[in-house]
Amino acid sequence: MKKDERKQRWSLKGCVCGCEDTVSLTGAALSRRQFVAGLAGSATVAAAGVNRPIAAIAQGAGTKPHRIDVHHHLSPPSYVAASVAAAFGDGLMRKWTPESSLADMDKAGIAVAMLSVTQPGVNFTSGEAARKLVRECNEYAAKLIADHPGRFGGFAMLPLTDTDASLNEISYALDTLKLDGIGLLTNYHDKWLGDPAFLPVMEELNRRKVIVYTHPNAADCCVNLVRTQPPVLIEYGTDTTRTIADIIFSGNAQKFRDIRWIFSHAGGTMPFLIERFVRHPLIDPKAKPTVPDGTLAELTRFWYDTAQTSNKAAMSALASIIPTSQILFGTDFPYRTGIDHVNGLRNAGVFTEAQITDIERGNALKLLPRFGA
Repeated sequence: MKKDERKQRWSLKGCVCGCEDTVSLTGAALSRRQFVAGLAGSATVAAAGVNRPIAAIAQGAGTKPHRIDVHHHLSPPSYVAASVAAAFGDGLMRKWTPESSLADMDKAGIAVAMLSVTQPGVNFTSGEAARKLVRECNEYAAKLIADHPGRFGGFAMLPLTDTDASLNEISYALDTLKLDGIGLLTNYHDKWLGDPAFLPVMEELNRRKVIVYTHPNAADCCVNLVRTQPPVLIEYGTDTTRTIADIIFSGNAQKFRDIRWIFSHAGGTMPFLIERFVRHPLIDPKAKPTVPDGTLAELTRFWYDTAQTSNKAAMSALASIIPTSQILFGTDFPYRTGIDHVNGLRNAGVFTEAQITDIERGNALKLLPRFGA
């Protein structure tokens, strides 16, 4: 039996109603006992497979570039100028160049990087200024793709709170610029991606069967909650989880089944909260109609990238829920390097080499077949 076809059953005990339920998880890479045992005794992050000191793996870096990185950021000049004027962003974002991306890709054997602008997108502005910046960024990405055939793809920005402008940009980005999909943030001014305000855009994305890559963003409600913690530490992973839950329990996952969702960073905290996700429709009558086949049926058809999570703890948790076929290679460049993730996936000890090959290339080709040549 193939690993991705294996079904495992485990008991969800201790729910708020005091009952017990057994749920089948499809595609688990480890048994629950193996998973728990693998993490037991990991008193430090290093023991869980993070930042283990090894040399670059020769088979990862030395072969012909073949990997596809679905989480790779670009910084168009107009976006950098806007970040300086509005006082957001950081040095890594502002110093990015196409040459820095290509150099990192070549070191890690990455053939293709799927480009997207990082947070906050155009959440810092609105109206004509937002529309103009989105258009300039999308055109810059398209030119970069044309200038470097076969090395880059792109997910287009949208000014999502502006419905008419978003619908126009979808048409221009996909039909004229020929970009590969749409890149959305997890929230727009405390509206997550299941919000009714976004329904017209979701309807169009579904009609076109678009790939929608998502990137976390700090919610307005949850910035500077704790003085010692910048949003990147906890809020980004949490916000990815919020938007996954909102897409599912708003009914949008059922309603718009042809949108092909990619979630960053292994789904944020979703794998850790899986019991709550699974139990929610069993104890909340309002949620039950949104997942007629259960929460796992929705979660296991989404895609998840490995950016910033290519370690034993995160990959074990994700692979115990999500089939390997739904996991994609991502690096979060320039915030991390490609070789970090090439090595991290192998050090984690969660996947076979054949599965890693699928994660690094094969799975992405199902979504992006044009890069198969």
